Amino acid sequence: MDIYNLVSFAGIFVLIGVAWVLSAERRNMNFRLIVWGVALQLAVASVIFMVPAGARVFLVVNDVVVRVIDSAGAGARFVFGRLALGPGQTGDDGAESLGFILAFQGFPTIIFFSALIAILYYLRVMPLLIKAFARVFTRLMRISGAESLVAASNIFVGVESMLTVKPHLARMTRSETCTVLTAGMATVASNVLALYVFSLREQFPMIAGHLVSASLLSAPAALLMSKILLPEGEQPETLGVRVEPYYERDSNLFEAIINGANAGVRMIVGIAALLIAVLGLVALVDLVLGGLGDWINPLFGWEGPWSLKALFGILFYPVTLVLGVPIADASAISRIVGERLIVTEVAAYNDLATAMKEGLLQHPRSAVIATYALCGFAHIASMAIFVGSFCALAPQRSKDIGPIAVRALIAATLACLMTGCVAGTFFTEGSILLGGS
Repeated sequence: MDIYNLVSFAGIFVLIGVAWVLSAERRNMNFRLIVWGVALQLAVASVIFMVPAGARVFLVVNDVVVRVIDSAGAGARFVFGRLALGPGQTGDDGAESLGFILAFQGFPTIIFFSALIAILYYLRVMPLLIKAFARVFTRLMRISGAESLVAASNIFVGVESMLTVKPHLARMTRSETCTVLTAGMATVASNVLALYVFSLREQFPMIAGHLVSASLLSAPAALLMSKILLPEGEQPETLGVRVEPYYERDSNLFEAIINGANAGVRMIVGIAALLIAVLGLVALVDLVLGGLGDWINPLFGWEGPWSLKALFGILFYPVTLVLGVPIADASAISRIVGERLIVTEVAAYNDLATAMKEGLLQHPRSAVIATYALCGFAHIASMAIFVGSFCALAPQRSKDIGPIAVRALIAATLACLMTGCVAGTFFTEGSILLGGS
């Protein structure tokens, strides 16, 4: 343990303080939820980072996820051949990899994991896991059954989590609505998680285990931040009630596989379209900012190019220090963490991989903290997706959801940052959880 661990620990409460300042009703705090939200995160992280048995489980989970992802690549290699070979891989015919290509290596894993999740739903494994986590949240935090179910669902799936409480969406309170949106944006879906593993595992061998850990930590963080930003001022319909997950079970296993794979394809199309549009628009904005910089810099004696990354790097620099990132790496990490708000976490993880590959980070803890802080859909594009999905399932809520969505995005961003603080609190340089990065 060193000074940076203490900084990260203090950062947890700094972020809670920021959420309190931005709260819609500062006098109406659920302190039980806040205490248990922090306690659950610290307890899970301490088991993973400090308890030998927990570390061994972590390593097993990492190995299992990596092996499953390698299995997912079999179909991609059959369809795309050499293009689907990851960095350093060699095909059965002796062909060598052309390097990392997102479309042919990362995207196919989404189809595989979507089908796998569909199978787990069909076998009733997923509903049992979701209900188990939901009961923990309901009992300890005293929130509504619907909120608990959504938060638990988001540990495993993405926007589909709303379907588990579809019958209750229309009658949810404003605070519950904020929680649903926050939980969605503060976590990541398991099928997309595989995409991040592909981006980083060459530089960060233990990335799969850390991403699974981040998914577990983000759920209570999302509940905590959501309830601080928009406290409950009404009477939830499912308060103290156990809510059963709502889902349409496929008639047979093959139908589950087909529907899951098709859902993965739709997700790929959405992600690809989003990346093409957003990154193109960001490049256009950077072109305009660069022109302004060329004109203004000489007038004031300033240096350096103007860009959105540079702007968000400045805005998030103090936040990065609060996370416990060493000063030497704070500038690089602040740009990566900040850009996620605009260019999505997919591009941010790719930039983190590039920074690690080029040796731009001097301290291993910087990469670990960034990995946890980026593990969430907390960006503007995702907010639009989740709001659209919510309104499609509950059209009568369309009029009042706008201001709630903005608060949910702030809460989700703070929740992801809090997860980074928790990881930074327990991280040590000699940890076996660092692997060969």
